[in-house]
Amino acid sequence: MSGTARLATAPELRPRLVVVQNGESFRTLWPSVATECEVALTVTADPGDVVPRADTITLVVAPGEEEQLEPLVRRLVGSGMEVGAVGARADHRLAGTIGRAGASEYFALPGDRDALSSWLRVRFDTMRAAAARTTFTDVEREKYRFDGIIGTSAALNAALERAARIIPHPSVTVLLNGETGTGKELVARAIHYQGPRQSAPFVDVNCAAIPDQLLESELFGHERGAFTGATNAKAGLFEVASGGTLLLDEVGHLAGPLQGKLLRVLEERVLRRVGGTRPIPVDIRVIAASHVDLAEAVRKGTFREDLYFRLNVVPITIPPLRSRREDIVPLARHFIAKFAAEYGLPEPTLGRSAQVALTARDWPGNVRELRNVIERTLLLSNATTLEPADFITDPEPTQTSAPGASTGMGLQPLDATIRAAVHSAVERCRGNKSEAARQLGISRTRLKRLLDEPDEITDDA
Repeated sequence: MSGTARLATAPELRPRLVVVQNGESFRTLWPSVATECEVALTVTADPGDVVPRADTITLVVAPGEEEQLEPLVRRLVGSGMEVGAVGARADHRLAGTIGRAGASEYFALPGDRDALSSWLRVRFDTMRAAAARTTFTDVEREKYRFDGIIGTSAALNAALERAARIIPHPSVTVLLNGETGTGKELVARAIHYQGPRQSAPFVDVNCAAIPDQLLESELFGHERGAFTGATNAKAGLFEVASGGTLLLDEVGHLAGPLQGKLLRVLEERVLRRVGGTRPIPVDIRVIAASHVDLAEAVRKGTFREDLYFRLNVVPITIPPLRSRREDIVPLARHFIAKFAAEYGLPEPTLGRSAQVALTARDWPGNVRELRNVIERTLLLSNATTLEPADFITDPEPTQTSAPGASTGMGLQPLDATIRAAVHSAVERCRGNKSEAARQLGISRTRLKRLLDEPDEITDDA
């Protein structure tokens, strides 16, 4: 499964410093301050010229006329912007009065010149970081959209419809089932970035990739001295994902003791770090994903039944590519366009014979394998129309190849490849020739001709 990635270019994060002042005192200072802080600058005598914006800090400047600062601050603070005040008199009572009016800081120049620049730099850096986080969330939300997931098969649509139904409910636990490469993480990210937790972190961890003795610390954190080498306390991924979503990929590989600790956190929404006693509340959505059948693992005694039921609140099964063959050609075309643009290559067309051969293949690695094959083909082939011989695929698990033999889909004669694909499609559709023709993208007449007259196979429509 693949989402179409319509990436937005991040806007230039250049905040603005607005200085409101009468007279010429300190006026020559502001361009250098703006340069130090890498911000745009506006200097005006009229507070009515100030446009309230989230990316703006306003300085009210009245050296020698400090009694004007309080009413100006009150006027501008009401617009929701951050406001600082600048005068020439160092007076803690004056600073207190201006602070109560709503100013963040008061600076007396020239003595507070460095303090003013430092304060502005910190505030503008914080502003840029917040804007960057917002931009990242917007980009991710655009990338991971359900209507951008390619496929029209009934099995895929059923999975996506179920996923969409739980999006508005931010605490519901989800269990994603599906073979490796089917797109479980893509669906998990779509649930997160289209839901109410979209501005909070999305954190994923592969439970099969981290040794058991380290995974507990990664998930739940540890206190200083909890074990050899724990020289500092560390927050776990549950805490890092606070307010957002934690994806536990390959959850079926969790060791028994970790299964018990995970169950407790899911039940109580509270955790304790390794070596710690302090309860830490967690507010996250947990999405678990597994390519193994957890129900079967429960029957075998390798996975806790109570944890299975706790994770299986809303099960969503992502179908393998071989069970939604009508999506293979659209996916292939999507990847052809994607990689042609990415590598600056001419975009080839997908020949009819190649469409049939791609559709006939079982794709044990699912969409991930299809993506890799298309990428490899575009890099290694100069063909303007891709045919079966242009594709270099990995052998399927049931295939055996002589040492050094090619594994391209063009190993067999073209007629044998097409004939095998057609017969396979008819068997899969239980003899329904119309449905088989639809899945293969050919007419029913052509399908019957391929079945009945194998010696006269041609590549016309």
